[in-house]
Amino acid sequence: MALPGVCMSILNARNTKNGYGTFAKPEPFLNQDYEQLKQYCLIQGVRFIDKMFPPDQRSIGGDVLKPADLSRVEWLRPAKLVPKPSFEVDGISRFDFGQGIVGNCWFLASIGSLTFQQQIFQQVVPLEQRFDEKYCGLFHFRFWRFGKWVDVVIDDKLPTINGQLIFVQSSDRTEFWPALLEKAYAKVCGSYSDMNSGTPDEALVDFTGGVHMCIELQDPPGDLWELMCRAGQSKSLMGCGTPQGDTAGNAVLPNGLVQGHAYAVTGVKQMMSNGTPVQLVRLWNPWGATEWNGAWSDESSLWQTVSPQNREMCLSKGDDGEFWMNLKDFCKFYSSLDICSLCPDFLDGNSSCHWKTAFYEGRWVAGTTAGGSMNNFDSFWTNPQYCFKIDELLSKCSTEQGEKNMLVSLMQKPDKRNRRLVQNLHIGFSVFEVTGEFKAQRGKFPAAFFRRNRPVAQSKSYKNAREVMAFFALKPGEYLIVPSTFSPNETASFILTIVSKGETHVQENSGGHGDVQHDIREPNPIKNGEEDEKKRTMFRQYSDMYEEVDAEKLQRLLNEHVLKGDMKSGGFSIDACRSMVALMDTSITGKLNDEEFVHLWNKVVGYKDVFFRSDVSQTGTLSLIELRNAITASGNTINDEILNLMALRYGASSGHITLESFISLILRFDRVNQIFRHLSNGKDMTLREPEWLYLSMYT
Repeated sequence: MALPGVCMSILNARNTKNGYGTFAKPEPFLNQDYEQLKQYCLIQGVRFIDKMFPPDQRSIGGDVLKPADLSRVEWLRPAKLVPKPSFEVDGISRFDFGQGIVGNCWFLASIGSLTFQQQIFQQVVPLEQRFDEKYCGLFHFRFWRFGKWVDVVIDDKLPTINGQLIFVQSSDRTEFWPALLEKAYAKVCGSYSDMNSGTPDEALVDFTGGVHMCIELQDPPGDLWELMCRAGQSKSLMGCGTPQGDTAGNAVLPNGLVQGHAYAVTGVKQMMSNGTPVQLVRLWNPWGATEWNGAWSDESSLWQTVSPQNREMCLSKGDDGEFWMNLKDFCKFYSSLDICSLCPDFLDGNSSCHWKTAFYEGRWVAGTTAGGSMNNFDSFWTNPQYCFKIDELLSKCSTEQGEKNMLVSLMQKPDKRNRRLVQNLHIGFSVFEVTGEFKAQRGKFPAAFFRRNRPVAQSKSYKNAREVMAFFALKPGEYLIVPSTFSPNETASFILTIVSKGETHVQENSGGHGDVQHDIREPNPIKNGEEDEKKRTMFRQYSDMYEEVDAEKLQRLLNEHVLKGDMKSGGFSIDACRSMVALMDTSITGKLNDEEFVHLWNKVVGYKDVFFRSDVSQTGTLSLIELRNAITASGNTINDEILNLMALRYGASSGHITLESFISLILRFDRVNQIFRHLSNGKDMTLREPEWLYLSMYT
């Protein structure tokens, strides 16, 4: 049985801290360990069959083949297709393969770019894999997926019809690394069908885990050529795409380019043409055919205007899908360029200054930390916030005033394994400079800050894309980044990446509250001897012969004499009262004595007062935004992550918290904090198994 999500979150955080999820220690995808599986297969003398991505219709998906063709699919191992299969033959090249029937040109174009970077290629595709004496039908590949490296195992059963591969096909029928790599990525996406349609940046990032920059070619930066040259000289991968036509199909235009299609950028070169410098870009079509036929194409007469050396070096005639075009035509006929690199040094030409990269994982939760864009002033402040400081050292890395020194990327993480089911939200981010009175701000910046300040930088627009980014210049100072969805109350997880010159000090900014106009104070313990004696008298009317009350009697006491007419959901449930007894029971009898009961009564009355003071909308319930203020007013500090969990655990489907739910959650929060303080050293807590069971099964 799968572990609860909160437990997995803690384990993932610990694993990340211990280096798991890095390239050196990739996490086994779906908990399938390559070495253990291989050892088992070799000892047992069996061929591996992957139950997590079985060789059947589920792994193909429903949108690639017609039902009649789907029934004809036969999954065969390479040895059934050719007499002597090989993982790779005579090295790795973009010309090793061509696209099959699935619309994954974005993925294959990225592989074409990947073949130019041997070091990165071997990170993704371990080349020591062979069809030799240790062959057991098991292969593995590595991808960077949303913040961590994963190792993906597959069996080598490949889908065929009439003995022919139906997806990616190798130029040499005995070479199988392209088909196996495609199958591993299909497994990550959910199925082959889930690979239909996409953009190169997705695969480029998954191949590197590196810094990604997207350039809109309809409005390119002035230094586009210099940027592409630096990327070409560094360990970078580049891909691009043509605009979509009137239909969703890949129509071939008269100029030879394919609409709505992904290409790999395989080279950039400046050469002299009739004494004039010309900037050329080389591109590759993952179809392995169909090329540009305009200026600088294979048959263009312009090649006669360059030196014989350049012509011999660059011109390769043949319908292999690769061609040259000048930079102006490239920007005219392509819509976007994606550059992805292990090292962000390609961003500028200043090699004396190193770029630093930091990742932060967060989550928007409807009602608590999903405040929407700045169109929603009352809730925008509730979004996750990240403070950072740019010091003078960083600014010295810029050789010119206004030189760009920071790249910010916001990537949303899917909540579904199947890629085609993922519904990307419109996401973006804003950067604010922190000045004046707000420099002393502790906790979340309130709504007042955003009313008085406008962003100094931001993503160009809110896009329903996997990732949005912006590259900009900031002067030394203190800043605040706020990632958000366009609409409020949309739940999703995200990764915020900050790439900067020199050291930039970043921290998540949680806790605090917004502009609370009402007088909400921490509840003070009620120390009135006469009042307490009245409560004891009431208590004795319900207590047993040992002057104790159990959960059932406590339920009647609280509902009839404490909540009275303030109940919105029928009062405290019996389970809520059992929990209260366990939290307040100092003698472990399953009952409360009069002192424990009076202590609980006073707390409930105090929390009830906080509840109604926080209910500024006067609905008799707390919105999840009001919940944050109520928790702060109760004397507790809380970060966004815990607040999100509270909303999920105690909130109603309407997104509101009733009085009873609020009292239950705040009482538990208070008592669990006390337990930690008493059993820990203030930072960490270690429990033996019996202690953990003793504590968790009762409280």
